[in-house]
Amino acid sequence: MAKVRVGRVGEQIKKELSQIIQTELKDPRIGFITVTGVDVTNDLSQAKVYLSVLGSDEQKEETLKAIARGTGFIRSELGKRMRLRHTPVLLFKFDASIAYGSRIEALLEQINSGESSL
Repeated sequence: MAKVRVGRVGEQIKKELSQIIQTELKDPRIGFITVTGVDVTNDLSQAKVYLSVLGSDEQKEETLKAIARGTGFIRSELGKRMRLRHTPVLLFKFDASIAYGSRIEALLEQINSGESSL
């Protein structure tokens, strides 16, 4: 039962964070960003938030810095929107799976185009 609740809370946090980041944060350094997932600890004290950011590595770093600077605000907004006794500590991380998937896709295309010329 607890695992189901943790999963539901994680999904709700993901939804709320997406809205907060896109509508409430006014930092110009924040580029096109997507919240791809949230892992919440069983006691709901911490939430790892996985982000996908479009742009160069430099733009990604700037976005992460801007998000880190706004973490207090983001957490307080999350607390207002969700009915939890304690708002989890938010840890923002890049989601490398999308970049990894794109790289695999490019390699497969390269292989396929190489085969057709044989």
